[in-house]
Amino acid sequence: MFKFMLIFRRPPNLRTFENSYNDLLALVERMPTIQRRQVINVVGSPQGQSPYYRILEVYFADKATMEAALMTPIGQEAGAQISSFPPGTFEMVFAEVYEEDGGSTPTSTPTETDTDAVDEASDSPA
Repeated sequence: MFKFMLIFRRPPNLRTFENSYNDLLALVERMPTIQRRQVINVVGSPQGQSPYYRILEVYFADKATMEAALMTPIGQEAGAQISSFPPGTFEMVFAEVYEEDGGSTPTSTPTETDTDAVDEASDSPA
């Protein structure tokens, strides 16, 4: 899977940003071969307020499919809409996506021999 990401910095004028963003989103939703679209509203960071405001991720089957979609008339129109955002207020990134099922790494149950080795190591002086 391949995705196109637009990372928007916190805009100086929210109303202007939202109007332009909604126009862009309407165009993106009409692009062909999109497998998934994800909007992330950034609420902060571990250091407090984030310089980022919103992230738009648009997923395609692969890089060639994404490139073809971007070259369609509606893809070109979306590109023109992106250029309506002031320079320096956004970043564009292409990324390969690798997904795994589940959310944890399986752990093995220690055998009796493993437990004995740990006990012996903890008994030895450091």
